Amino acid sequence: MKILVKEEIDGKTLSIQSGKVAKQASGSVVVQYGDTIVLVTVVSANEEKPSSFLPLSVEYQEKIYAAGRIPGNYFRREIGRPSEKETLTARLIDRPIRPLFPNEYRYETQVIATVLSMDRENDPDTLAMLGASAALTISDIPFAGPIASVRVARIDGQLRINPPISDWEKSDINIIVAGSKTGVVMVEGGGDLVSEEEMLEAIFFGHRSLQPLIDMQFKLQETNGVEKRPFETEPVDEELAAKLKSEAAEAIRKAIVIPEKMKRHAALRNLKRDLVQSLGEEYAGREDEAYDILSTLQKKISRDLILKEGRRMDGRRFDEVRSISCEVGTLPRPHGSALFTRGETQVLGVLTLGSGQDEQRVETLSGEEFRPFMLHYNFPPYSVGEVKRIGGPSRRDIGHGGLSTRAIEKILPAKEDFEYTIRLVSEVFESNGSSSMGTVCSCCLALMDGGVPIKAPVAGIAMGLVKEDDQIVVLTDILGDEDHTGDMDFKVAGTRDGITALQMDIKILELSRDIMEKALAQAKIGRLHILEKMEEALKEPRQDISPYAPTIITIQINPDKIRDVIGPGGKIIRGIQSETNTTINIEDSGQVKVAAFSKEEGDAAVKMIENLTREPEVGAIYEGTVVKITDFGAFVQIMPGTDGLVHISQLANHRVTRVSDIVREGAKLKVKVLEISRDGKIRLSHKAVSDEGHRRGRSRR
Repeated sequence: MKILVKEEIDGKTLSIQSGKVAKQASGSVVVQYGDTIVLVTVVSANEEKPSSFLPLSVEYQEKIYAAGRIPGNYFRREIGRPSEKETLTARLIDRPIRPLFPNEYRYETQVIATVLSMDRENDPDTLAMLGASAALTISDIPFAGPIASVRVARIDGQLRINPPISDWEKSDINIIVAGSKTGVVMVEGGGDLVSEEEMLEAIFFGHRSLQPLIDMQFKLQETNGVEKRPFETEPVDEELAAKLKSEAAEAIRKAIVIPEKMKRHAALRNLKRDLVQSLGEEYAGREDEAYDILSTLQKKISRDLILKEGRRMDGRRFDEVRSISCEVGTLPRPHGSALFTRGETQVLGVLTLGSGQDEQRVETLSGEEFRPFMLHYNFPPYSVGEVKRIGGPSRRDIGHGGLSTRAIEKILPAKEDFEYTIRLVSEVFESNGSSSMGTVCSCCLALMDGGVPIKAPVAGIAMGLVKEDDQIVVLTDILGDEDHTGDMDFKVAGTRDGITALQMDIKILELSRDIMEKALAQAKIGRLHILEKMEEALKEPRQDISPYAPTIITIQINPDKIRDVIGPGGKIIRGIQSETNTTINIEDSGQVKVAAFSKEEGDAAVKMIENLTREPEVGAIYEGTVVKITDFGAFVQIMPGTDGLVHISQLANHRVTRVSDIVREGAKLKVKVLEISRDGKIRLSHKAVSDEGHRRGRSRR
């Protein structure tokens, strides 16, 4: 049965329709806002899969036809590998819905969101997130929803819901908020140095605004939902659990307070192995069950350590940041570098500066974009003591890079003030909690080391949470194990003056405003502490950029002269670049940017361009080439693309009968500009040059 529910959002109709298409999926909906339409399907397998975690995959696809365009790649079709934007949106969908599946659900489940139409004004991301929840809600799949999501932007001081894409650049807050009926479940986005109070108000403005979208899903479920499939968790063998607890609890308690991560993990690994091997024939074949019980026991003991004993694994206070060290100028040849170490998390930030031709070209539904700033995050397996195949960036790598990009881009200088293309690379050398925030710190220091005139230093910190009933503990600068056993991962980046980026994920059903307020306040204290440590290494950007960075020289030429610089088929500009070892970029406005690896090479290229584009001046003398002879005079090219006429009367001091008696085509001839008419015609004289030379000769005598 086809069902359509509607709601008015920011003056436009948002609709969710089910029962029309993709009816063989476990659940499917079509979400529309303006002319942007997203189909979201969800399918869950009928057979359980042996797995220690929820086998959920989320895919988000942007079809180029949705914007009425043909793909610009060689194959003229959407290629298999998802774009960075598609990966980031898939993560946005995944993060709020994953905690809402039952803990023991082991049926392989796939969510696919497909953008079918895009009007370039209404963002499909939040529609895809809403559609995923709606499809799950009406399906037979166990799901503790519904949830909904909206984009919140503050434009001209006013908070707005799902504003047009064209208005985003005018916003100083731009976040995506996902929530349930009673609390916030995910936040992603950034701000232009906004306060914690302003960000908190935006988050809960979004939470209030998404309530009608949750009600829509309840209506859809009432009319088109199906009964949830029966699902029962495997009962825990209480006898085995009690036996393992009596034998392992105290040993686990001692192991988890070993401060060093690798030693702690080794102790726990050996402890569990020895216990499982000692169970004997009675429990043969139940090793996996025993390991699951021990992992659950370890999690409970780790949480009790915080809630009941008031201490952390490494002995820190709840609001204490680990020890920090910062080094700048770590690498001699890159244009800026810094090594940031916080506890057992260590990240190298590397800066490279390039010219306009180094900008990243990206094809999106809205059209082709050129990005002068890139940040690439690398997380090699050795950083956590693992052996894995090295391939392209993972979804996690792209997600962490995206968060770090938002944190840093707000402090970069305007393009007109700093004309370089900026690439930052984060190399994670060690990881034990929040390498993404370590990336923000190391890359900021690399920018300063490279002499990039940033607006202010930026740092980031990750906050955690352990919550049992009314007991709540917020943790500053969480370890990897605290992230694993805790209830929240809340990353906040910013300067001394405000927040530039934040990302929050939770493993419980929702968070209250009080908890988020406490986490933001505690994060600010930690962020300011980290900034102080960074400024001890380098307080402000260096005055000069690296001598190994390219020199960029900008000049302005007459747009009519652009073709003279480029030449037929690009022959002239290629020749200049080859001869001077430079890269030249010419805008339609006539602005020319020359990038060179030395000032001398840059100056040489500029001189060649100026020679090609100089405008003739009245009274100036030029040595030109005779390009054409007529009965009434000779046409002389005084510069590329610029000819003038030497009338027969201006060829010599005596009467000239035939022009060919004085000059021939191809000959060099010195001429003086007598006049330039309004329509650009140039009157030249060779006689005036002779007269001037004669006068100078007489004055010397």
